[in-house]
Amino acid sequence: MKVIICGAGQVGWQIARHLAGERNDVTVVDNNPDLVRRATDALDVQGIAGFASYPDVLERAGARDADMIIAATHSDEVNMVTCQVAHSVFSVPRKIARLRAQSYQTAIYSDLYRRDHLPIDVVISPEKEVAEAALQRLSAPAAFDTETFLDGGVQLLGLTLDEDCPIVNTPLKQLTDLFSTLRSVVVGVRREGTLFAPEADDQLFAGDACYVMAHAEDVRRTMEIFGKEVRKQERVVIIGGGNVGLMVASKLEESRDRIRARIIERNRKSAERAAEALERTIVLHGDGLDQALLAEAGIDRADAVLCVTDDDKVNMLSAVRAKAAGCPMAIALINDPSLVPLMEPLGIDAYINPRSTTVSSILRHIRHGKVRAVYSIGDAEAEVIEAEVMSTSPMAGRLIREIDFPEGVLVGALRKGGKVVKPTGALRVEAGDQIVIFSLAGDVAEVERLLQVSIDFF
Repeated sequence: MKVIICGAGQVGWQIARHLAGERNDVTVVDNNPDLVRRATDALDVQGIAGFASYPDVLERAGARDADMIIAATHSDEVNMVTCQVAHSVFSVPRKIARLRAQSYQTAIYSDLYRRDHLPIDVVISPEKEVAEAALQRLSAPAAFDTETFLDGGVQLLGLTLDEDCPIVNTPLKQLTDLFSTLRSVVVGVRREGTLFAPEADDQLFAGDACYVMAHAEDVRRTMEIFGKEVRKQERVVIIGGGNVGLMVASKLEESRDRIRARIIERNRKSAERAAEALERTIVLHGDGLDQALLAEAGIDRADAVLCVTDDDKVNMLSAVRAKAAGCPMAIALINDPSLVPLMEPLGIDAYINPRSTTVSSILRHIRHGKVRAVYSIGDAEAEVIEAEVMSTSPMAGRLIREIDFPEGVLVGALRKGGKVVKPTGALRVEAGDQIVIFSLAGDVAEVERLLQVSIDFF
């Protein structure tokens, strides 16, 4: 498939890295020659320096025979115009745009904008993706990462093992014997910075960051077995009342759990806008680093603090201050991946990476056909892929233990006839089953072969 990626920033870079690694014909366009050079030097892609919305630039990028264009520059307007030019001038079949402004997103899905007027096939909203990721984190506060699959039937949990964890130094095959009715599978382990798919004889050690796929009904039990306290979230303090904080607070107000939230927002206009939009949420105007204001927000009685301002350092310092004031759980929005290693020494429990959430969202729309969802783990080190097994798949009709999976691939869950079941070696995979697979980045192409799908959706 021939793909043009407009924008060579963090999101564009990761998408290019994924697609180029799967032997697609990728061209990266950016008006910053240094970013283009970085992409062409490190990845198997072509690069064009220039404004993505200019027809002559898209012409040089090969738009006349491109299958897809992904507009992920920092400008909503450039992204929209790029899709328009790609449609009107070059008839590019598939157009994906990243748009931040809520006003644009609302208009595009209204009668004001028909496909003929603004032809964008898929709109990606980073702020919406981040807000949903924040809600996922709050739903499993002891996990550093979480995502749902199979329509909420299973949940991926990222759990770091502490010294007092009851299953430390236990081989994985013994876990199956000890907890025979537990419907959860350890699909990935990060140890000393390296992510791998564990084997049955592998042991889990203190400090390991484990990715566990658990049946929705067994999430609480899984957390307890992994030594994590399960606490009901009743009070949340949100630092940052911009679009992300406002979306999270709105969802919490709609939640059946009746979680009470308070927002601290430094910008007066943003604070006033949030106060007008929300009904039950208390909005405080001031600095999230102010100890007195944190005390007024009841940080010492809160179950979690969610720091989602537009400044990474403010988010991290606010999280540290909230923890020092007695808040047991701190989640920070971090755009700069170089700051992530500081999380553990600072005592920050979990973080949200906007780049990762946006990349995962775009990949869900790129991978098509029988692929239902894709979640990117870490720095594009692995993917969790949910797909329907086709009758032509090499997996169809075979037992899991008979399938020739690469070393970096594990089956995390399977749904048969609407029922989610734990994958075992004796379980037979049949056409029509929905399967969730963990795959290291280097093995994704083989997983697609086994699924008999590709990212070409025509």
